[in-house]
Amino acid sequence: MNESLKNPASANTILSRRQMLCRLGGGFGALALTTMLSESGFLTSTLAQSTPPGAAGLRHTLDPKVPHFPARAKRVIFLFMNGGPSHVDTFDPKPALAKYQGQIPDAIQLKTGRKKGTGLMPSPFKSKAYGKSGIEITELYPEVASCIDDICVIRSLHTDNPNHEPALLMMNSGNMQPIRPCLGSWVTYGLGTENQNLPGFVALCPGKPVVGPQLWSNSFLPGIYQGTHINNKEIDPKKIIHDLNNHYLSQPAQQSQLDLLQKMNRLHLEQREQDPQLDARISSLELAFRMQFEAQDAFDIGKESEATRKMYGNGEFANACLIARRLAERGVRMTQIYYGDGQPWDDHADITNHRNHANKSDRAIAALLKDLKSRGLLKDTLVVWGGEFGRTPTSEGAKGRDHHSLGFTMWMAGGGVKGGIAYGATDEFGFRAIEDRVHVHDFHATILHLMGLDHERLTYRYSGRDFRLTDVHGKVVEGILA
Repeated sequence: MNESLKNPASANTILSRRQMLCRLGGGFGALALTTMLSESGFLTSTLAQSTPPGAAGLRHTLDPKVPHFPARAKRVIFLFMNGGPSHVDTFDPKPALAKYQGQIPDAIQLKTGRKKGTGLMPSPFKSKAYGKSGIEITELYPEVASCIDDICVIRSLHTDNPNHEPALLMMNSGNMQPIRPCLGSWVTYGLGTENQNLPGFVALCPGKPVVGPQLWSNSFLPGIYQGTHINNKEIDPKKIIHDLNNHYLSQPAQQSQLDLLQKMNRLHLEQREQDPQLDARISSLELAFRMQFEAQDAFDIGKESEATRKMYGNGEFANACLIARRLAERGVRMTQIYYGDGQPWDDHADITNHRNHANKSDRAIAALLKDLKSRGLLKDTLVVWGGEFGRTPTSEGAKGRDHHSLGFTMWMAGGGVKGGIAYGATDEFGFRAIEDRVHVHDFHATILHLMGLDHERLTYRYSGRDFRLTDVHGKVVEGILA
């Protein structure tokens, strides 16, 4: 029977090309298309490919997906030091800063336009070599230094802008404007998550960084891949995630309500060409219901032994690191921990404030690495440390350092990277990355590669073109792979 006779309301409906193929000639056009796609390899790809918005049958889920190739890491914990930690005062010490104190080499002056009087400033922190690998870092991170043989220090990062907002967005989404999906959203889009009772991507931040929620945004990816922001100023699991428990209905009664609501929503969805935003909203409600079973347990660090809690220490960041380990062992695909609200590492006035930040993070980071390793999780958990950029080797005022994007340091541990190596280098002053330079796009490509994803194949069609995290750039940093 003609569709318009069965449903008069559908007589004026405009059919998509895919629907036309399905309806014309008994659907033989769609069968032919399926065969052609299969023969070309599109349908046999190991990764679920994106479907254009509005296509029939669209249904995005967090179900686990098989990667493009065998993965070295199953999950990521990104320790984000928002504000921009100084590389020359942490993991890339430069003795030449003391030797040439107060001077401004010609190469720096030509690039920055700085005048005499704001010259090179030596680090106020002593440095020495640590571990069997003999990697030199400063005294700020003695506990992390005890794990240095498990860490790959990348000293040649560079990015495109020395201002917080664009640099934060670049490091998180590969674009300096808030218009693209973030790294965590791309990872969960490509791989899903192993635990359907928890979000695939969690952002732990006590407040918000200067840019805000765009740093964990899904942008044009379906909403189910957006990061779940948890304000970890509060550690009571019932307050971290509000209103999970229904005090009026039993779980069976809630399930009956949800089943009815799902049926109504599916009917509504089918009449609206499988609207991806509506589909994501339905999925988020389903996830909220499932989270009642596991979320509060995952965030309850009180269930850890006293020895474990003592190992991590106290404070917002320490608690977040312990929560991240609990989420990792429960199958959450990506957890990003922001060091604090705003830009705490942004020490323009006095770089010695870095000691306070390091004191609040050193013990917890080392505990996270050791805890993961003791549980057999570090081998397939990629731990990343760093900020949006570094800080200048020259002084700002008497004791501070300004933003710096031409060369800075980040590090990785576990998850398929070589431990105990320092990759790349800046010049003798820490001003510019000169050896084995690593752009943010390369950094992202490498993280995806370690997760088993080809950054050139992980695409999503939107607004008439295929988008990817690395845009048209990026190459995997082969030299750090184990």
